[in-house]
Amino acid sequence: MRFNDMSRMKAILLFVAALAFAAAPLFSPSFAGYEPGDFPIPVEDPAIQPASYAFSIWLLIYGWLIAHAGFGLLKRDEDVAWDAVRWPLMGSLILGIAWLQVASLNPVIATVVIWAMLGLALSAVFRAPSIPDRWLLLAPLAVYAGWLNAAAAVSLGVVLQGWGVLGGTASAAAMLAVVLALALTVQATLRRAPEYGGAVIWALIGVMVANLVSAPTVALLAGLGIAVMATGTWRVARERSPFNPS
Repeated sequence: MRFNDMSRMKAILLFVAALAFAAAPLFSPSFAGYEPGDFPIPVEDPAIQPASYAFSIWLLIYGWLIAHAGFGLLKRDEDVAWDAVRWPLMGSLILGIAWLQVASLNPVIATVVIWAMLGLALSAVFRAPSIPDRWLLLAPLAVYAGWLNAAAAVSLGVVLQGWGVLGGTASAAAMLAVVLALALTVQATLRRAPEYGGAVIWALIGVMVANLVSAPTVALLAGLGIAVMATGTWRVARERSPFNPS
């Protein structure tokens, strides 16, 4: 099969995957976090989980990924740069289509799946150039991967708490460290996607808000994480600015 034919086929498959990914919540059990009874030690209101409003970012992610896949199909179906991200992004979305079902059955397997989703999303982000189609190629992938950065750590943190490996505060603190370490490493290596850091900051704000009263230590750690992440993201944003003479 010629490259042009293969590339167009992948563009079609990615568009279908993006639509299915966005529609999956309509055909899956309602999910507001793992059920306490899913664990040997029931977990009620885990400290690492962001406030419920923070999950509204999925509306942005769904819409932006559909726009990415649709534009790629209609206008960039034979573009090499766009083609490079399709397989890993498609793999991540296909896993995501099944994730809600898996999460309702087995949090441990769901945690493995969401980390695989993150790995594939990061592979797509690192393959995506920032020009000429930044806002439809790199940016939506960066926001998606940035949120998964936080979501994967949340899932792992709840599992560690539910299996008695760490207590609630210790689990939250450890996962906040994981979020920051991974996100800062990605930002420092990639150096072209401040949107990734923006999605992580959104998640950290959600964690801080959720714990202001119930777990002020976790809220404080999340606040410190926001400051650190915002500094790194601002530096990347300045480097990407067209007004930066360097």
